[in-house]
Amino acid sequence: MPSVHWMKCALFVSALALAAATSPDFHAQSSTSYTITVEDSSGATLAGATVTDAAGNSLGHTDASGNLAIPCAGTCRISVSAPGFALQTVSISGSATVRLQTAAAAQQITVTAYRAPLSELSSPVTTVALSQQTLHSTAAITLDGQLRQIPGVELFRRSSSLVANPTSQGISLRGLGSTSASRTLVTEDDVPLNDPVGGWIHWQETPELAIRDIQLVRGGASDLYGSSAIGGVINVIPVRPVANEVELSSSYGGEETFDQNLLAATKRGPWAAMAAGGVIGTDGYIQEALSQRGPVDQPSNVHSQSALLDVEHESGPLRLFVRGSGYNDSRHNGTPYQFNATRLVRYALGGDWRNASEASLLLRLYGADERYRQTFSSISNLPTSSDPTCSYRCGEIPSKYSYIPDNELGAALQWNEPLGAGLLLVAGADVHDARVWDGEDTFSTSSLTHLHDHQRDSGAYAEAMWVHGAWTVTASGRMDWFQNYDVHLLDWTGSTWTPAAAQPPTLSQHLFDPRLGLARKLSDHWALSASGFRAFREPSPDELYRSTQIGDELTKPNSDLLSERATGWEAGLASQRSWGTIRASYFLTQVNRPITAFTINPNSNPILLMRENLGQIESRGVSLDAEVAPRRWLTADGGYQYAHAVVSRGAQDLGNWIPEVARNMATLNMSAFKPSLGTLSVQARLSGHMYDDDANDFPLSGFFRLDMYASHAFGSRLTVFAAGENLTNRAIQVSKTPTTTLGQPIVGRAGFLLTIGGSGR
Repeated sequence: MPSVHWMKCALFVSALALAAATSPDFHAQSSTSYTITVEDSSGATLAGATVTDAAGNSLGHTDASGNLAIPCAGTCRISVSAPGFALQTVSISGSATVRLQTAAAAQQITVTAYRAPLSELSSPVTTVALSQQTLHSTAAITLDGQLRQIPGVELFRRSSSLVANPTSQGISLRGLGSTSASRTLVTEDDVPLNDPVGGWIHWQETPELAIRDIQLVRGGASDLYGSSAIGGVINVIPVRPVANEVELSSSYGGEETFDQNLLAATKRGPWAAMAAGGVIGTDGYIQEALSQRGPVDQPSNVHSQSALLDVEHESGPLRLFVRGSGYNDSRHNGTPYQFNATRLVRYALGGDWRNASEASLLLRLYGADERYRQTFSSISNLPTSSDPTCSYRCGEIPSKYSYIPDNELGAALQWNEPLGAGLLLVAGADVHDARVWDGEDTFSTSSLTHLHDHQRDSGAYAEAMWVHGAWTVTASGRMDWFQNYDVHLLDWTGSTWTPAAAQPPTLSQHLFDPRLGLARKLSDHWALSASGFRAFREPSPDELYRSTQIGDELTKPNSDLLSERATGWEAGLASQRSWGTIRASYFLTQVNRPITAFTINPNSNPILLMRENLGQIESRGVSLDAEVAPRRWLTADGGYQYAHAVVSRGAQDLGNWIPEVARNMATLNMSAFKPSLGTLSVQARLSGHMYDDDANDFPLSGFFRLDMYASHAFGSRLTVFAAGENLTNRAIQVSKTPTTTLGQPIVGRAGFLLTIGGSGR
């Protein structure tokens, strides 16, 4: 495809030009370098230890002698880690030896849903972190594919965001399922990423080189985060510019799949800046099962571009920043007429302040402007004049065109204050305002409609955390005021727009969401935990006002929908040893008034569904997470989730499985690293069967999927890699609408990562 090769060449030439323009400065910064020697507690050198800078960017791995040369002018703050050993953070002003202790001697600190640092054995909730190194050493090229390493993480449907319609890209945790909207909140640096129209996620929005790591919390967290945090919170931590550096990543593979990324950063005194961009695309594949394909079926695919610019100023305890990003994609959804496109611009500014007593203040001001287009059609199984023998998916009839501009504004303020030994107070407030305009042209009735909707969620929260001896107690609560108002529906009469006879209702709700957590260390290696919560999710404009069609299923909106309300609790047992951490949890979440696509007429063409507030759904089960390092060169992580997820109350679908939720899910990720050989990682995923509809008429079979990634570093600057997905070429059923669609077949790709400045990854 000529455009693909043109973009690859353009990125490569841009990287070389930027490197040439900045090379004197890089040499100036790199002219002073220190050698870090890493040892264990006995004094033996450690090969393969990872050294990162103050922003979490990897500076490289120690060689066979435990040594690594890093660029540093003056005093630098670095962190050193190795499998089976506790993270060590030190400040250096010359060559130094860093001695690591086993993980039993110090516990890893993570940020939890409590917006405060807690060790693994002190946290009442289950948290999972994916580092940049872990994200880059997986076969999947999209963020949703990388998150599927965690058991229980799934999109509304099993397909990758490379070929999925946005309306099926909501994310599910804790067996709660989703529709187009996520029952999980996704944020980036405390800015929400859930789309204001439908609640789905644009998974290629952030250039992959600009993502430092991912933090995931399971369980309701509306007490601090507000709407959508019913199943959990996924926080994307961005890379910060802390040194002069250029990175170029490029890969190409089967189905004309390409992934090109460029990042350039510079730092001059208190000022720092970073620019990043990426293009991801694929020619895709035909999703319909071979036995059910017809003349109208074409490959589903995406071609997307993303860009980001970040400027920062740091002075003592205060950091100020301004950031802007842009995203554009074009998708073909499997037939000649079905396509959609998104153009999205985000901007944010704010600051972080922390004093000597660890008190802190966070401010975020942000906004976004989006343009979304989508076409709909119906598929006929009747013979056509060009093919009188056709009996399946013979022709396509355009049915609707939709154009949806929207914008959003928001602000968040958070204060964090330690009060004496063991007591921490957190307080904050935020507001999120979204305006959506929906213009629809329905061809069958020759009607034009225009709708305006205004949604606002304002909230304030407070949290107290008390740590005393072996006990950790947390209590928090949040009050939200959700409004859906200023709703106007207009019809085109042929010469002018006039208000529709029936105007959609408005909605105003006050919601209080408390949370209580408790953790008790039993010894240096064991701990018990428990937590209970309330949470909510507001209905999206997509669910309130937009008809959507996927395959032969047409889902009608419902302007009378109310917010979902969830109540849940979990209890867990965790163990932490020198070789790793294991955590087991029992969870129960009940969602009242869940918004579901309810089947009204299964015999119509297309099958007719409607958004409804059902009585109650319930997901209860157990999860097991493990992260172990049986050898210094070998790590393994993964887990298992059993979720009994059913409709537990109401006159409709009582006892049925929640759509798109499997009872059993498991993952296993193994990674081996030797400095002389490189990295080899394997990702395996197992899922039981599920149903694609609320009536449980369309079962989807279980599956096993195997991916693999391998890389080798040539010095500290260049790494080459190869990856393969679905290596067993399993035909994974994604949906039945009622046409059976399949997941991605076996595909491979290869590429390189080039780093100029610093000491490479």
